[in-house]
Amino acid sequence: MNTLLVIAKEPRPGRVKTRLTPPFTPEEAAGLAEASLTDTLHAVAATPATRRVLVLDGAPGPWVPPGFDVVPQCAGGLDERLAEAFAGCAGPALLIGMDTPQVTPDLLTVDFAGCDAWFGPAEDGGFWALGLACPDPALLRGVPMSTPMTGAVQRERLVAAGLRVRDLPRLRDVDTAPDAHAVAALAPRGRFAARLARCPVAAEPVAGPMSRPAGPR
Repeated sequence: MNTLLVIAKEPRPGRVKTRLTPPFTPEEAAGLAEASLTDTLHAVAATPATRRVLVLDGAPGPWVPPGFDVVPQCAGGLDERLAEAFAGCAGPALLIGMDTPQVTPDLLTVDFAGCDAWFGPAEDGGFWALGLACPDPALLRGVPMSTPMTGAVQRERLVAAGLRVRDLPRLRDVDTAPDAHAVAALAPRGRFAARLARCPVAAEPVAGPMSRPAGPR
């Protein structure tokens, strides 16, 4: 693995995890976003890589571990921002978002021998990871983001380009309060679970719809 990419937003109240409010306050939602991002970055830091890059919308904070290059996200839709993140890579790269704090170094340690791409589907129809042996921004541009079909369209784009695709396990993104409780249960020792436990509404999981917009954030 040459490059590991994390695309993320600065965890500021009112700018991140807005679908967690209610039941959480904007400040609590931002705290959960920071914990999710921190868990994600530390998993990436523990994964073998030549380069680790945080592609950030906003300003970095003390939650960025040592060893990361921080680069700003470009303007445009999510497809353009993902494409531009890959454009800055000279060799094999794996990109993930900030919404899967249950991710582990084992999941992120991928081998491109015998394949051209790795695809990590999300339960909401999006994708939590995308790896390309030869990063080509054109593989992402024009893919409709934040829809229940985003993952299917992106994976078909890879197959249509003649790439040999391997799948990573399906993971659940943290978008809603039920997501937060489910994901915290999968990684109970993480920062995200600890932050959720400190929220006043954490003891009462909130019911919610099973279908949600999708795509790395």
